[in-house]
Formats: sequence, structure tokens, C-alpha cells
Amino acid sequence: MRLTTRIKHWFLPLAATGLLSLTSLAHADDPLKIGLVASLSGQSAKSGEAITRGLTIAIDEINAKGGILGRQVELLRRDDESNPNKGLLAARELVQREEVAVLFGGLDTPVSLAIVPLANQMKFPFMGVWAAGTPITKNGADENYVFRVSAVDELVDEALVQYGIDEFGMKKPGMVLINNPWGESNEKGFRHALESRDMEWAGIERVESNDIDMVPQLSRLKAAGADSLLMVANVAPSAQVVKSLDRMGWDVPIISHWGPAGGRFSELAGENAAKVHFIQTFTFVENQQGKGAEVLAALKQRYPEIKDLADITPAVGIANAYDAMHLTALAIENAGSTEGPAIRKGYFEIAEYDGLIKSYLKPFSPEQTDALGPDDYLFTHFVDGRIVPVDQ
Repeated sequence: MRLTTRIKHWFLPLAATGLLSLTSLAHADDPLKIGLVASLSGQSAKSGEAITRGLTIAIDEINAKGGILGRQVELLRRDDESNPNKGLLAARELVQREEVAVLFGGLDTPVSLAIVPLANQMKFPFMGVWAAGTPITKNGADENYVFRVSAVDELVDEALVQYGIDEFGMKKPGMVLINNPWGESNEKGFRHALESRDMEWAGIERVESNDIDMVPQLSRLKAAGADSLLMVANVAPSAQVVKSLDRMGWDVPIISHWGPAGGRFSELAGENAAKVHFIQTFTFVENQQGKGAEVLAALKQRYPEIKDLADITPAVGIANAYDAMHLTALAIENAGSTEGPAIRKGYFEIAEYDGLIKSYLKPFSPEQTDALGPDDYLFTHFVDGRIVPVDQ
């Protein structure tokens, strides 16, 4: 063998090793990307803002301690405009082009349901921090890549019905449901909750996001003998329900899912906004000690426009996102990798985490990918622009 040939054979493996080392070093210096697809504009923009803030505070804490797998974390956001098709396109772009390690979802159940099949097909973790539709996590996949730190419709519906009975003596409620998959998810939950208690309902009325007069639907429920309303809708239609009741002069209890919390509800609904009692997983009003105080201080420092608790509505978006990001960091560290299947397994290996909402003990398993349950719910309403527990 000629000397030049021997040198070439000897040099190539070293060159390849050096190239791999340089590639590894370059990869280690790259940020670890986290994606968010949420409503960042329109009537529900406050929900996307809250989720962003919760993720950002958690990421700041994680990065200050060295990041994840030695890499700084970067948040990439896309506005789904509450549109499932736009949400799906944004999810594809973040996963395929930006190569985010985990994708976070926002407010709307229809958007999340559009992304779920893609997540399971492409095997990337999809973490929900607001949308509560039961089928989001209970999606029938053999290998489910969808996780959630948020409420779950079928559990919320049980809680809403029981609250109506306990607080208002509810006997014959009427249902006011947004005409989309989120409304359908809750109709099933309400039917089950009422039937299991041998209770009847006055009727089921559908509303659209752009409806500005709901007097016809509400009049039918009143004529049918409804003594209370079970409501599931986002900010704008929920506000129109209140304003339509005002025009009718019908003073009836309203027990709601957390749709009103996602935006400018108290402003849009007017002086009777406080009459709507809705479910939440967290308020800073009740959590101004310990971790709650630390996160509140960090929010005020990061966002100077925050002066008091009224400026961080809705707190539920912040808290859900904050805890979900820290749980995700633990999952990726457990995985030792940013590969989807490894991260999925990493979620199942989380033993405990002392979060903002609660202390989590083995929050995820292959059979259960929802980290929150009925014991984590509380009832709230708007008072002077702030979301506060109903007993305060």
C-alpha cells in the first residue's frame, strides 16, 4: 500500500470523528425549542398572553439553572386565531421546520382536536394547558402523545352540576352550549352527570361565537322551566348570554365552564358579569405565599405593566402553563434526549414535582395523561376586573 493511501485511510476516521464532535458541540449550543400554538389575537387573546407568560416565567427559571440537557430553552409562538386549520398548519411548521421538542396547545378544543392526530402520527409530545375537551387526551391512540395540565370536561361537568345543586338548589337546568366540538364534549358530560342523579333538563340551546342576541334561545329555556343555566362558551358568546338575560329581565343562576376567564369578559358582559360562577384551577388571590408569591414577583419584574392582580387575568393560563413547562423539563431530562418517544416515556417517569397549582405525585402514566382532577378545581367570578373565589 502506498504511503498516501495509508495516510488517507488513517485520516478519514479521525476527520469523521472530529466532524461528529464539532456537530455535537454545535447542537449543544443550539437552543432547545418549545412551541406554542394558541389564540394570540381577537377576543380570547388574553388566554394566549397568560399562557405565554406562564411558559416564559418557567423558562426563565429553567434557563437560569442551566437549561434542559445543558441547552437554553427558546419559546416559539404561533397564532391559531381560534381556527383549527390555521392551528394545524402552525403545528406542522413548528414541528417539521423549527423542530420543537414539545408543542404546547392553547385555548380552543377544536384547534387541539385538529392537532391530536398529527401528534400521535408523528410521535411528538403535545401538551395542553387550557383546552378541556375530554377527547383531547382520551383520543383512543395505542400510543398517546397528548398530555395535559388543565381541566377535563367530563370531570368539570360533574363539578358544575354538583355545584349548581349545592349552591342554588338546581333541579331543572337549561344548557347553553357553544356550537362546536367543545360544546359537544360538554353535552355528553352534562347528560351523564344529570342522568346519574335522575335529574331532567329544560333543554339544550346552541350558540355561535358571533351571536349578538341570544334572547330566542334563552326564552325557550325559560318557557321550558329552567331554574338555572349550565353554560359552556368562550368570552364573547358568554358575555352575550349575560347581556341577553339583562334585556329579558331574567335573573337566573349561571354556572359556567371556564370560558369567561379567557379574555375581556367583565368588560363585555357589563355590571352583571359577577353573576356568572365559573370553574378555575388556580387564582393568585388564594396563593400569595411560597411559590405563588415567587411567581407573582417574577411576573411583575418581567412584565412592568402588571401592577396588581387584575392585570394578570386569567391566572389559570399562567399557572397551568408554568407547571406544564416545569413538568416538561423534567420529562426531557428523564429522556436524556429530544426524541418524541423518549420524552413521552420521560413524562411517565416523573416521580414528583412541587408546582404552583399543587404538588404532583406521578402525574402521568400510559393510562392517564391528565395531571389535574376534580380536587384541583375551584369556583370563581369576576369582581372589579379580577377573578376571585366566590366565597370572597
